[in-house]
Amino acid sequence: MKHIKLPDFTLGVEEEYQIIDPDTRDLRSHMSKIVDGGKIVLQEQVKAEMHQSVVEVGTNICKNIQEARKDISNLRLKITELAHKNGLIVGAAGTHPFARWQDQLITDDPRYHHIVNELQDAARSNLIFGMHCHIGIPSREEGLQLMNQACYFLPHIFALSTNSPFWEGRNTGYKSFRTKVFDKFPRTGLPEYFDSVQSYDNYLDTLVKTNCIDNPKKIWWDLRLHPFYPTVEFRICDMCLTVDETIAIVALMQAIMAKLYKLCRANTSFNIYRSALIKENKFRASRYGVQGKMIDFGLKQEVHTKDLIQELLDFVEDVIDELGSREEINKVHRILAEGTGAAKQLKVYEETNDLVQVVDFITQQFTKGL
Repeated sequence: MKHIKLPDFTLGVEEEYQIIDPDTRDLRSHMSKIVDGGKIVLQEQVKAEMHQSVVEVGTNICKNIQEARKDISNLRLKITELAHKNGLIVGAAGTHPFARWQDQLITDDPRYHHIVNELQDAARSNLIFGMHCHIGIPSREEGLQLMNQACYFLPHIFALSTNSPFWEGRNTGYKSFRTKVFDKFPRTGLPEYFDSVQSYDNYLDTLVKTNCIDNPKKIWWDLRLHPFYPTVEFRICDMCLTVDETIAIVALMQAIMAKLYKLCRANTSFNIYRSALIKENKFRASRYGVQGKMIDFGLKQEVHTKDLIQELLDFVEDVIDELGSREEINKVHRILAEGTGAAKQLKVYEETNDLVQVVDFITQQFTKGL
């Protein structure tokens, strides 16, 4: 392939943290102390979420993966510090092992009141924590093309992030139960295929005009062409235990976009598979994480998920050095070897039979390596 210079695939990473009571280890409403305190230090990088026990942070626009790592590390340390000042602790996982959504307070904000009013218990019970990543795109047209093609890889990425095996005190049998909780919302899951930006915008326009949504941000797909920013946003991942895991997965997302861009520019497009097929792999990722098998649609057979992820690493190999992300992407091998956050949580539970110890493990991992 002739050399095609990559555009700046800038990064913006959002993480949702659990605010935890150090005595009970349950989720705790922070009465906006952490958000208000955070705004003094971090300005717009920290904000409240629908449930008061959740704090969302977002990096600045980062030029490369090293900047993203620095920003996320700083945010985790600052939020930990603020929590400690208020007698609280912080953790990162897709669900809390035993908290009950019925006990959680909703943030007093018109936006959240509107969502709860519309979606009722589907919204109140949405006590989940995710990691989202925005990747800058050269144009919306190219962004849509990349979104259509990147869909195939969503289950691979998702499998690496699985970190929510428990729900309301039960071992759910899933490596990611978070997605099962979120499925109750409308306009979630895998995106549809769109043949043009115009048809995508028409779809958004129809939903707004018919009062299905009041603004296009209420499309909560696993991957979306952002309605306001020049980005494609990956939204499928569970919140990761450690910075290393978050950054390895973000680097992989960026590499996928860069590789697909190169193929498009060389007039070689990647196969587009039906979302009904990709859903089969998403279910398997949710159920088994990296431990199970997924389907290789080209071969029409089951393959070990780890082998498919290795194939993905081989697929992006020729763009990694140009992006400067080899060190970060190499950490994907560690996730494959050691297991995802879900496997680690389950191991602690098998050894102790105590979900409080699982919470302790989650909070200990929050600033690991920083």
